[in-house]
Amino acid sequence: MLFESQITRLPRPFDTDLGAEARAAVPALSGDLAKLIEGTAGSSPYLKSLIHKEAAWLPEALQDADVALAAVFAGLQAGAPDQRPTALRAAKRKVALLTALADLAGAWSLEKVTGTLTDFADLASQLALEATIGAEIRRKKLPGATEDDIPTAGGMVSIAMGKMGAHELNYSSDIDLICLFDESRFDPEDYHDARASFIRATRKMAAMLNDITGDGYVFRTDLRLRPDPAVTPVCLAMEAAERYYESLGRTWERAAYIKARPSAGDLAAGQKFLDTLTPFVWRKHLDFAAIQDAHDMRLRIREHKGLGGEITLDGHNMKLGRGGIREIEFFTQTRQLIAGGRDPYLRDRHTVPGLRKLASKGWVPEDVAEALSDHYRFHREVEHRVQMVADAQTHLLPKSEEGWGRIAGLMGRDEADIRKELQERLTEVHEMTEGFFAPDAAPEGGEDVTHAFDEDVIARWESYPAMRSVRAVEIFNRVRPEILRRLAQAPKPDEALLALDGFLRGLPAGVQLFSLFEANPQLIDLLVDIVGTAPALAQHLSRNSGVFDAVIGGSFFTEWPGVRELTEELQERLARDEDYEAQLDGSRRWAKEWQFRIGVHHLRGLIGAEEAGRQYADLAEAVLAGLWQPVADHFASKHGPMPGRGAIVLGMGSLGAQRLNATSDLDLIVIYDADGVEASDGRRPLAARPYYARFTQALVTALSAPMSQGRLYEVDMRLRPSGTQGPVATSLASFKNYQMNEAWTWEHLALTRARPVTGAPELMAEVEGFRQEVLAPEKDKAAIGKDVQEMRARIAAAKAPDGPWDAKIGAGRLQDIELLSQTGALLAGSSRRAVTQGLQAGVAIGWLSASDASDLASTYRLCWQVQLASKLLSGSTIAPNTIGAGGRAFLLRETGADDIEAVLRKLTDATETAATTVTAALAATGEA
Repeated sequence: MLFESQITRLPRPFDTDLGAEARAAVPALSGDLAKLIEGTAGSSPYLKSLIHKEAAWLPEALQDADVALAAVFAGLQAGAPDQRPTALRAAKRKVALLTALADLAGAWSLEKVTGTLTDFADLASQLALEATIGAEIRRKKLPGATEDDIPTAGGMVSIAMGKMGAHELNYSSDIDLICLFDESRFDPEDYHDARASFIRATRKMAAMLNDITGDGYVFRTDLRLRPDPAVTPVCLAMEAAERYYESLGRTWERAAYIKARPSAGDLAAGQKFLDTLTPFVWRKHLDFAAIQDAHDMRLRIREHKGLGGEITLDGHNMKLGRGGIREIEFFTQTRQLIAGGRDPYLRDRHTVPGLRKLASKGWVPEDVAEALSDHYRFHREVEHRVQMVADAQTHLLPKSEEGWGRIAGLMGRDEADIRKELQERLTEVHEMTEGFFAPDAAPEGGEDVTHAFDEDVIARWESYPAMRSVRAVEIFNRVRPEILRRLAQAPKPDEALLALDGFLRGLPAGVQLFSLFEANPQLIDLLVDIVGTAPALAQHLSRNSGVFDAVIGGSFFTEWPGVRELTEELQERLARDEDYEAQLDGSRRWAKEWQFRIGVHHLRGLIGAEEAGRQYADLAEAVLAGLWQPVADHFASKHGPMPGRGAIVLGMGSLGAQRLNATSDLDLIVIYDADGVEASDGRRPLAARPYYARFTQALVTALSAPMSQGRLYEVDMRLRPSGTQGPVATSLASFKNYQMNEAWTWEHLALTRARPVTGAPELMAEVEGFRQEVLAPEKDKAAIGKDVQEMRARIAAAKAPDGPWDAKIGAGRLQDIELLSQTGALLAGSSRRAVTQGLQAGVAIGWLSASDASDLASTYRLCWQVQLASKLLSGSTIAPNTIGAGGRAFLLRETGADDIEAVLRKLTDATETAATTVTAALAATGEA
């Protein structure tokens, strides 16, 4: 596209005589192009000098700036290495002049201006590196390297940092590079020679770019962002740099690496290095401690540069001063550090796109992101014009009338308008960002609480592990008044204090969590609610405080997603980790967050016991489905893919019936079909039977092994054919034969609730079809009745109820009603799994009356409500005198009773009636 047609604005000459001189130097230009030259040269002595030097080139270059730049880049790449210092400087003049004219004319967007400057910096550093590494290789100083290694710099890479890394170089920017080499390419005995060679090449590369000659300079080059620059060489081994960041890396270095990218040399090795730093830069939890770190950094910069106080335009620093560019960058990067570890979508090197992504995920209000983006663009344009005047690496607004006149000329605007707009924009940026980094402090003068708490309890908090660091204590002291104030509002403040004390005592570290509370005070309410109501959940929370991240992740209070969405989310999460153990740990972290959500929703009355049971079951199914393929892939890497048609997991018991509680284990059977294939095909092949047996063990380990994030589920496989005497994995043929010819009545009862949950789809369908086939035929009612009565007696003898509040064990309670429901399903040949469906099946065949089935279903719901409450509140059978006022209120809300005694009476009466009904129904069956 013709350059002149892209012009949207024009600069005005501050010095009309100088502008006229430059216009006369390029007589071939006319119209807006001539005005552009005149306005530019009349306000910028530096650009005027470039116009005179490149007068012969300009008319052609201003026909099509993109074509002209491409020709400059191509000419550089074709040039001889020994002419490179001169060629780079000549090219820099052309790039600097054409980019400035395109910027001042509004022909290019800010992104294209900064992108072009960055592209040239990338090319310049690549060509400089090729020249200096090439010289080392030709002199045989780089062990084992040949001419073919020059494009990849023999294993060395420059990592672009800061604005160069973000593709956002400003007009007179220096370039920040960290130079590294891949030590793994060299034998140990060659390491020191290679290191010395790379150090020499790096120094010469920097000099080629940085040194000022008669032709000017290319880029001021800063190598000081490398680890510990005072004592380390200018080029480091990647392994040494990685060790530094793992052990000594600081928050500002994490923020710096948000923008890092390989820019020259061995780009693949550079990217691999950056990938190893992912855990350092992007923490797996929401990292609100980064806010304080960033704020401290801002204060140090202000103190060091003397940038405190009110905004005064004369001499104001557009980069580091209040309301300046760095404020917007810090604001963006800090939020990225907080949430980017959990959400890779937020990991963007660019400032404006980064703000846009943060807004799309709810981390920044849309209007704030839009306003800051607009301010950022304006600030950068002003910064460019400040630098264009004399090609100075400055960010300071002018102090003189002449200086302001030149800036106004380059912007083509009145000075008064610019001053007014700048003041407004700087002030608004400062107000927007300062509130995030330094919100209003808590009022001085102690804790404003109305309750006299036990000072001995509060005093011992300082001895807990969470308070080991000075920083943790400082942050906690800032949030403590609010915690105590909210505790004082609890129904039983002293009980709540003791519950909080237990939570703090079990907390292994405090900085991250206390920072989270400071940034999100609404979470304190949730904490007080949990510790005052559900000690078991609070204990879990103290060991897994990272689950609080989920509360502010944006979707904590949305509708339940269901199995499919949960499975897809877990699969996506696991796909981010290539390491198998990291996948297992990640699955635990993910599952704990969802378990926490279910518990909180139940605790706060957002869902009832029925919904909670289904959600716990959905979660377990999603975990099984999400882990199935990673476990299979990991196992196949050693032993090859599954032989034959593959395998499935058959969920039994409560998992099959889709009704779990907070502490349920999983009853599973693994069924496989080798389909005549005798062995796997892999590095270490296995015969089909041991293959599937060991795969099953690997799956159980993946679910139940304790890791840094705990375990997922306990697994019970005793419901498989022949129980503990049978193989851990069952072939399809054996399963069918056993069920048809050998299974006991109790095993067919168990089959009424069985459900394929994951694995090979065709095999899942076949197993489900076979299950229905087994259950369908008419049964010997008398034999079944007799067997079930004997089984009921054995269950009663084996385990007595744990007191009157035991909702699971005992006559007329959960287990007893489930047994009757399964009997009804078996007698009716029904394949439906729910307890109420089994009872209705009994009604359909005339075995149960409709009223009995209805009463049993009501009793079952009551027992389920008490059971889920007990698991959530204490993890064991409820003891009303120990669950606290909050726990008692929760139980009353769940059961609809007026007081605890009424709940117990209701439970006792209902289960006694149910026990009588169950006994009568089974007796009638046995007599049939």
